[in-house]
Amino acid sequence: MRRHLTKLIRSSFGFKPSNSLLVNCEMGAYCASRNTNDQSLFFGNMNGYTARTYARSCSSLSEDQPKDNSVSDMLVDSFGRLHTYLRISLTERCNLRCQYCMPEDGAELTPRPQLLTTAEILRVANLFVSGGVNKIRLTGGEPTVRKDLEDICLELSNLKGLSTLSMTTNGIVLARKLPKLKECGLTSVNISLDTLFPAKFELMTRRRGHEKVMESINAAIDLGFNPVKVNCVVMRGFNDDEICDFVELTREKPINIRFIEFMPFDGNVWNVKKLVPYAEMMDTVVKRFTSLKRLQDHPTDTAKNFTIDGHQGRVSFITSMTEHFCAGCNRLRLLADGNFKVCLFGPSEVSLRDPLRHGADDQELREIIGAAVKRKKASHAGMFDIAKTSNRPMIHIGG
Repeated sequence: MRRHLTKLIRSSFGFKPSNSLLVNCEMGAYCASRNTNDQSLFFGNMNGYTARTYARSCSSLSEDQPKDNSVSDMLVDSFGRLHTYLRISLTERCNLRCQYCMPEDGAELTPRPQLLTTAEILRVANLFVSGGVNKIRLTGGEPTVRKDLEDICLELSNLKGLSTLSMTTNGIVLARKLPKLKECGLTSVNISLDTLFPAKFELMTRRRGHEKVMESINAAIDLGFNPVKVNCVVMRGFNDDEICDFVELTREKPINIRFIEFMPFDGNVWNVKKLVPYAEMMDTVVKRFTSLKRLQDHPTDTAKNFTIDGHQGRVSFITSMTEHFCAGCNRLRLLADGNFKVCLFGPSEVSLRDPLRHGADDQELREIIGAAVKRKKASHAGMFDIAKTSNRPMIHIGG
């Protein structure tokens, strides 16, 4: 097997792989074989793309992690991964009811007194940025439902050392808020959109508003956000027939369409039959867009990124289930209730709110954060085990 992998990587990328890279590739192949007996279900025959993309995923390992002396030990886990990206959930409330995010019967929301205050959010964010975090993403729930969102953006954007302030939003009210948010320091935006048909949008979100989301995408383009990232969770039997239509949006506009594999969370009735694997999505795209070319991704990228000749935008795939990117993970999460989560799919959480409110000083908070980061596992448990593990609904965790 090792001889085959050496030949595969050399032919695809023009370099001889190190022994450590080969070991990790072999381990990845072994783990994949343990996840399913039908390898064609997840890897398929992607007109030659299987070999190239698999080899690239193997090369995005912790040995490729950037070295940064400005990152404090608090943000370095036991595998040497540097965590420079913090996702902050500002609220559990949302103005949509997306099926993959919220259980059909709703989710019990945390009482307001138990949520972090604006001052507490800013204090914790400052701790992370002073420790080496250089990117913050605001999530929810839906972050735009917070009345003080502009104030939060302004304060965060002024933190010394922060280079990127992003937000993930459903886009329902974004168009009218975005000019002010940009003035307050927002540098990039991800907008969720899972269908190009208003009727299907209403079915998926249990609310109306498709035209408002499209308006927000265009408003972001007009304001100079480039690219405007559009997140699309692909589900079999719902929107997998729209993949190429989404790709077509990138022809005339600087949009980065990001296809996301359906992921299991409490209450979203995940089923492997609903999952459209990366290999299958890729096969669909490359049959119609034959000039699809892979870009050189950063080792910490969650997405596999591609360009198409003649298109202004890009196409990406987030393959959390069939080809995870845990080895390069640099992300941490602060939930709206003050819990700190080091892995999206792990049930482990530690409260920062409680020590904050009991008078903990910054050094004590750093020790709590550092201990949690050090306990982060090498990778998630795999999609079938994740589906059986108790975790919170996505609306609690933050998108």
